[in-house]
Order: sequence, then structure tokens, then C-alpha cells
Amino acid sequence: MSAAAARVPLGKAVTAGLRKALADDDKVILMGEDIGKLGGVFRITDGLQAEFGDRRVIDTPLAESGIIGTAVGLAFRGYRPVCEIQFDGFIYPAFDQIVSQVAKLHYRTAGAVKMPITIRVPFGGGIGAVEHHSESPEGYFAATAGLRVVSCSNPADAYTMIQQAIASDDPVLFFEPKRRYWEKGEVDYAALDAGEAYPLHRARITRPGTDVTLLVYGPLVATGLQAATVAEEEGRSVEVVDLRSIAPLDMETVADSVRRTGRLVIAHEAPVFMGVGAEIAARVATDCFYHLEAPVQRVGGFATPYPPAKLEQHFLPDVDRILDAVDRTFAD
Repeated sequence: MSAAAARVPLGKAVTAGLRKALADDDKVILMGEDIGKLGGVFRITDGLQAEFGDRRVIDTPLAESGIIGTAVGLAFRGYRPVCEIQFDGFIYPAFDQIVSQVAKLHYRTAGAVKMPITIRVPFGGGIGAVEHHSESPEGYFAATAGLRVVSCSNPADAYTMIQQAIASDDPVLFFEPKRRYWEKGEVDYAALDAGEAYPLHRARITRPGTDVTLLVYGPLVATGLQAATVAEEEGRSVEVVDLRSIAPLDMETVADSVRRTGRLVIAHEAPVFMGVGAEIAARVATDCFYHLEAPVQRVGGFATPYPPAKLEQHFLPDVDRILDAVDRTFAD
């Protein structure tokens, strides 16, 4: 571990990544509601306006469609706008701009027009919030050609992935697991800055195992690791794979793991119906058919609107629900 390494919360790692991106490229501009003097509702941009000025860290009106529309114009002029959507459920007013303009302009021009827009989205539940503050909308955007969709799960990835997203000439939806903002992990800034960052669109095996693959991303990586620890105590070896990139999918890493273990459980907070897990299950059923020892199991939210805070613990996948799915893969 170098002298530059530290244990920091995931949210602070995002802040550090944004700070470095701003310092490295004067074309990077942050935009969003209350991100300037306030530092955002989660304080992710705290101090950045004072450091870089209000022409680089811009407080916008409360209008998501206006934020994204302005970002498109800035991208046309060579800037790299980073837009913060204050809460996941607030992204829907900008849906038209994202899927009709942002996603298509780069492809429509065969790459001649760049759309280097990063859209930061704190997503998922688990914080006891009110309606429209605990959504998992990643599936909508993963289904839209022309968008890259990624989610970090730990501070080291948060630090590097946000910079990689900003550096991409493609538009990137960057989903941040808001209930993990305060969880700490080691970030070796010097090593990561020296080029040891993991590729943006590669999945990572976070815990090796031999009996079953557990595929998770974002807020459920920590839950999956907890489930794997409990399973080990019960005599089962669970390999935990952090998907990291939802679009494009790193099916090579996923398929290699499934071929080794013969079983797959996929877990995400979004509803199971038509979720990201359905696409992965279909691909695994095709690519790994002769290696599967059991049907692929999926764990996720229910086909309902996200419930009131008092009920969210019943909606969100937890260790017990994940372990139940693991058990089902071993049923006779």
C-alpha cells in the first residue's frame, strides 16, 4: 500500500474522482441541482465550486430536461459535461433527451459528433426515503442503444470509474449506490493514477468460489459478499462476480465463471420482471447450456412500484433471499 492510499467512504471517492477530472481537463463541467454551494444533497460535490469556480461547477434550475438539454449543447462545443440527477426517480423528466438525443447523436453521425456526457445517478433503496427517491431505472437505459451504463460498488472503483466515464466519448449513465455512500474501503490513489485502474467495462470476481456463481452489481455487491460468507459457513462456496458494467455486458467473465461453477444466481434491486437479470439469464442459457447443473435463479424487487419506507426491507433482496436462491440451484 502506498503512502497515498487511504480508507475513505464511497461518496468521498466519487468526490476525489470528480476533482481529479476537473483538474486534468478544463473542458470538464459539473452541472446539477444544488451541487455548488450546498455540495449536492449527498455532499458529493462539496467544496468543488469553491475550488474550481461557478463556471465549472454550476448550480442549475430544478429541471432535469433542461440540465441534459444544456449538456447536449455543451458537448457539441467540445465540453465534457457531468450532470448530476439528484435522485434516481427524478431522471424521468430527462428521459426524452437521454434516449432521443444523447443516445443517438454519436451513432447517427457515425462517430463524427461526440457526446461525452456523463450522467451521475444516485440509485437504489435502503435509506428510508420517500416516493421517487429509491428507484432502480438502469434497465431502461441499458436497453437503449448508444448509452453505456455502469455502476460502482466500492470506493476504489468509484474513484476510477467516474474518471473513465468522463473520459469516454460515448455518453455514460453512472449509477452510484446511494446507501453505500458512507461505507469505507481502501483507495490507493497513487497506484490507480499510475494506471492500475480496472477497465471500465469489465466484470470482476470479488470473491472466488467453486459451487455457484452469484452475479451482483452496485448496492447488492456488499449484500452478495455477506451471503457468500454465510454460505461458506454452511459448506457452500459462492463465487461473487461484480458486474460493474450493465451495458455493454462483460459476458466473457460471467460465462467463464458459470462454466466453472455450473450454477448461477443473479441479484439486483430492480424488479425481476424484465430486469437486467433476464437478459443475462437468457445469454447464459445459450452460451453455457451444457455446463449448467440447474436453472438460473433470479432475485430482485417485485413487480410493484417501490414501496413506502416502512416496507422497503421486504422489497429489497437481502442475504436470506439470495441464499434461498442458492439453495434452489442445488435442489434435486
